Amino acid sequence: MARRPRDARLRQVGTSRAGLPLRLLSVGHGSRQVLVVAGPHANEPVGGATVLRLAERVLADPRLCDGADVTWNLLLCLDPDGSRRNEGWLSGPYTLGHHFRHFFRPGFMEQPEWLPDGAEGATLPETRTLLALQDELRPFLQCSLHGVDVGGGFVELTRDLPGLAPRLAHIATRLDIPLELGPYDTLYWPTLGPAVYRIPPPRRGDLAAAITEAAVESTWFHPHPHPYGTVTAVVEAPMWGVTAVQDASVPAGAEETLRGVSRTLRRDTALLEELLARIRPYLGTAGDVDRLLAPVDDYVLVCPGLADSWDPDTGPGTDVDGGARPLPPLTTARLTALRISARRIALRTAGLLHQLVTASGHDPSGATADLDRLIDAWCADYHDGHGARWIPVARQAEYQARVVLAAFDLARRPGPASGRGARPLGTPPVRTEVPFE
Repeated sequence: MARRPRDARLRQVGTSRAGLPLRLLSVGHGSRQVLVVAGPHANEPVGGATVLRLAERVLADPRLCDGADVTWNLLLCLDPDGSRRNEGWLSGPYTLGHHFRHFFRPGFMEQPEWLPDGAEGATLPETRTLLALQDELRPFLQCSLHGVDVGGGFVELTRDLPGLAPRLAHIATRLDIPLELGPYDTLYWPTLGPAVYRIPPPRRGDLAAAITEAAVESTWFHPHPHPYGTVTAVVEAPMWGVTAVQDASVPAGAEETLRGVSRTLRRDTALLEELLARIRPYLGTAGDVDRLLAPVDDYVLVCPGLADSWDPDTGPGTDVDGGARPLPPLTTARLTALRISARRIALRTAGLLHQLVTASGHDPSGATADLDRLIDAWCADYHDGHGARWIPVARQAEYQARVVLAAFDLARRPGPASGRGARPLGTPPVRTEVPFE
């Protein structure tokens, strides 16, 4: 920004609940707008590195900006309060145990992209800031930058961008990033291509359903009732990659494996509920305790229903309207994603309980040793059972930046639903493949 003050402008667009500034970096002077949102989930920090990489890339290539009549608007972090709570692991060492012992993600009602009471009922200042930006900019493309702790990369779209799947596959292959062919997040969503999924329109449901899937209104869809021609792309980049999430083969004994996943989740939930009962009387009522307890209570709430919906012996799952919904065909990728997800929710809960005990300053119930044992064993399962491997931050950010640029190139092309984002006829497509540094 200091090198190009005319082309890159930084302004404060809002303030977090704790008083931290929400800053928007705008690059270019085009009449059409792109909005990229970093840090919507506190435990997914790669977007902060990605938006800076995008700013450098856009400044270096006029075809991405003024040559395309586009301004790039990069929201540097949507949840700075939550992101600060993850600083305990951000500087390393990048081990799973260190990550989960310092993990934080707010409870569902404090996640700024969700609109459980609709846009008119939004109360979080971060959410109101994002909604105001969407209404001000009317972007033809909105990208929400997310991270997967363990698994692979994938993209979720509010509207199809034909051609994105092969580009995504090329980017992932070049950077050695596994792609998820059956993510837990998209278990019941339409598939637009390998590792590309369509986000269904928002539907009202209970809180448990909303926590486990995008079953309520969100800022992903907020621009869509308006004539902005917006398409939202949620770009997920993995921190620890697992090769099996891209295995589309049909495994032998899939139902028995699924029974095992459900049994394990029930057993782990019972262990965590017992530990929570031991810890809760000693926690006090400080505000920090309440913020750590909120996601714990969310996770404990949803685990029994998840285990039942996955178990072949307890019948098909149910959708947010209460109707029967069988699981999709069980490929190796989907089974792996379910195993990872069941372990993830237990590890996150254990990590938060560990922080609660630490914050209390004493442990009369002796829970710390039990939590350390569980966290170590469950992280070892990720390493030994899934072959989870750390992906360097620079490679995570490069992957995510290239996917955003690919989505941009497709969204700006003329088409029946491209709206204000249409590329003028005769304009050559943007080359998004650049040497990895």
